[in-house]
Amino acid sequence: MSIITTHVLDVVLGKPGTGIAVRLDKQDGGGWIEVSSDDDSAQLVEDTPRDWIGVSTGVTDADGRCRALAANAEPGVYRLTFSTGAYLEGLGRTTIYPEISVIFNCCGETHYHLPLLLSDNGYTTYRGS
Repeated sequence: MSIITTHVLDVVLGKPGTGIAVRLDKQDGGGWIEVSSDDDSAQLVEDTPRDWIGVSTGVTDADGRCRALAANAEPGVYRLTFSTGAYLEGLGRTTIYPEISVIFNCCGETHYHLPLLLSDNGYTTYRGS
């Protein structure tokens, strides 16, 4: 099983993003199937709607980290959502991103550390270690 963790760095301040609410969801259902057209071309279409099931919630600590989002994550597609608007508003700043969601595949076998580098009007994420 995989461990899923995150970390937020406020790049404007050059400090950890503390007190940011974080939610982890897992995709349930859905999938893609290949459908042929009259002209013998094929296209991929969704075969069933996808729902998101809540896995856990947390708040970034003094180091900007959320260490306990999932300790035993099964394989699947996950969504990590950060409540960035409330955090930035609390600092007297504004943003065009009231929340940021990162969707990723998890194989269920390794550690997934997904940091967020945050500024008022931009962000970057990557797979860390």
